[in-house]
Amino acid sequence: MSETVVTRFAPSPTGYLHIGGARTALFNWLYARGRGGKFLLRIEDTDRARSTPEATQAILDGLAWLGLDHDGEAISQFERAPRHAEVARELLASGQAYKCFSTQEEIQAFRDEARAAGRSTLFQSPWRDADPATHPDAPYVIRIKAPREGTTVIADRVQGDVTIRNDQLDDMVLLRGDGTPVYMLAVAVDDHDMGVTHVIRGDDHLNNAARQMLIYRAMGWSLPVYAHIPLIHGPDGKKLSKRHGALGVDAYQKMGFSAAGMRNYLARLGWSHGDDEFFTDAQALEWFDLSGIGKSPARFDFKKLDNLSGRHIAATEDAALLHELSDYLAITGQPALPEARMRMMEQAMHCLKDRAKRFPELLEKANFILSDRPVALDGKAAQALDDVSRGILRELTPHLQNATWTRDDLETATMQFAESHDMKFGKLAAPMRAALAGRTATPSVFDMMLVLGREESLARLEEAASANG
Repeated sequence: MSETVVTRFAPSPTGYLHIGGARTALFNWLYARGRGGKFLLRIEDTDRARSTPEATQAILDGLAWLGLDHDGEAISQFERAPRHAEVARELLASGQAYKCFSTQEEIQAFRDEARAAGRSTLFQSPWRDADPATHPDAPYVIRIKAPREGTTVIADRVQGDVTIRNDQLDDMVLLRGDGTPVYMLAVAVDDHDMGVTHVIRGDDHLNNAARQMLIYRAMGWSLPVYAHIPLIHGPDGKKLSKRHGALGVDAYQKMGFSAAGMRNYLARLGWSHGDDEFFTDAQALEWFDLSGIGKSPARFDFKKLDNLSGRHIAATEDAALLHELSDYLAITGQPALPEARMRMMEQAMHCLKDRAKRFPELLEKANFILSDRPVALDGKAAQALDDVSRGILRELTPHLQNATWTRDDLETATMQFAESHDMKFGKLAAPMRAALAGRTATPSVFDMMLVLGREESLARLEEAASANG
């Protein structure tokens, strides 16, 4: 393909960026970026009553978290209303559109009569071919002249050829009586003026394509490639609702999912590359193509999202993971980690990120770093520190004091102690975990001691050994 690929994401700022919108944005981003093209953002803010700056910001924040960067400034559809009206008047001047003076009462009467007679209720304006000399001095709308015969074929890259009978298309209004453009006109004009080559969107817009194509053809513009994606359903096969996970993207960030894991999961939600489940951004950019999108609705599955999030947390470089962890703390209103603890987190990341599906789990594993003395014990840790266990710790501590603080020496000292007391290492490890972390599910005791250092590790062990049961 010689022309530059240009895609767009065009959300309405009337609420949060929901998961279906996020997937649409991702597909557009992958398709454009994977072909060296442009990914544009248009805010469809023509519904002034419902559009809010807060919702616009939520969309921008959601895209930023997902790492879906767009080219140039975000375009406001509302601000382009004069251009939309200009196109309607061009079509009027060229005879492709006409002034309709029918009132709402007349339109309703037409539909009532058609319904009673068993005819189509699609309004057919008596003004379509009227002599301009007969036009009254009254309010009017501008309607496009839709073809009355034949068919319109949407050559869709996902759905295949979709044929619509032209007698099912009405002469839709382009410009309202107050001179404001309708949504269908605005979308077609904006897509053309922005140079959009591929319109990738939800299949709830499929019928809109036929109507928007009327405008393209009347203006003599080249049609974009259409690709209408099936919607996302819940695990039960029903339309996705909040009960299933139809939340704002910010909610998934607050739940602690990895952004890379979210991208991977959303890419697999309705698109596939063979049997590949886990893949990097680079692989997704290389592999993504419209032919890989299925025709059936995808089913949202939290378990798969959890799995992919965990795999990406494990695969992410430590510095990048720390950066994302800081963002997670900020969006959930938790205090930022002091620099000293950030350094310890980075040192420990190799033993924290394995098997942590979300950031709360990673932070729970890092409790030994985030705790101050005296280390608070959870229920299981308190049980692990009974009188016998505290006695064991009192005996063990001098052996550790004499060890050089390396993993080999620490392992040797504890193993020799366990053998000399005819006990398995597990019996020794449980109270050590409790003393060092206040938990029984932790990284290796040796990893924790190396991260905490000699002074802090020994202080925690001694404190636990001397505590009253």
